[in-house]
Amino acid sequence: MKTCVIIPTYNEAKAIGNIVSRVRQQGLEAVVIDDGSADDTAGIARENGAVVLRNAVNEGKGASLIKGFTYALSRGFDAVVTMDGDGQHLPEEIPDFINSAESSKSGVFIGNRMSSTRNMPYIRVFTNRLMSWLISFTAGANIPDSQCGFRLIKKEVLDKIVLKTTKYETESEIIIQSARLGFNIESIPIKSVYEGEKSQINPFIDTLRFIRFWFSLWGRPTKGHPGQ
Repeated sequence: MKTCVIIPTYNEAKAIGNIVSRVRQQGLEAVVIDDGSADDTAGIARENGAVVLRNAVNEGKGASLIKGFTYALSRGFDAVVTMDGDGQHLPEEIPDFINSAESSKSGVFIGNRMSSTRNMPYIRVFTNRLMSWLISFTAGANIPDSQCGFRLIKKEVLDKIVLKTTKYETESEIIIQSARLGFNIESIPIKSVYEGEKSQINPFIDTLRFIRFWFSLWGRPTKGHPGQ
């Protein structure tokens, strides 16, 4: 399965070099989307062997993911792995996703951190469980950790979903559209690393944005290509 690793980033110069290096050590192409960073995220990623795509201004995580998906589809990849650029996801766990995908007909594989939340900040545990319940209900599928950005998505899913959002709610949109299109979604147990980093999510603004997105779901078309 020809797979690339898509890493959306915004001001992640501190962590991105190490992440890219560890991805490259596995023989995988790392595609870093620099979302208008003010630091040297792009330069450090490139120095460590990543393909770097840049947004001139900060457009949002969803916009970066869409740019990465478009890149992967145009170059014939069979699947993409998405992971965050802040070091919370372990590149060494990528083979778990690929091995599962190669032996399964499911279309989407999502990391699950919720079986061991000891080191996860309480507010994240609460938010993840609440959002996961809501997304699971909407999608008609059991998604224990819907907010996890560590995922594998197969080409046949990317070929069909139509992503309309551009911020953090895009990851939820991917789940719901995939389920509505009939693709099975599996969870992969993973570890997450928390070292006191500041989240780039604004709890108030991004929660309101998600609520607006959730109410807009009904009646939306679900066929086409990313970004259409």
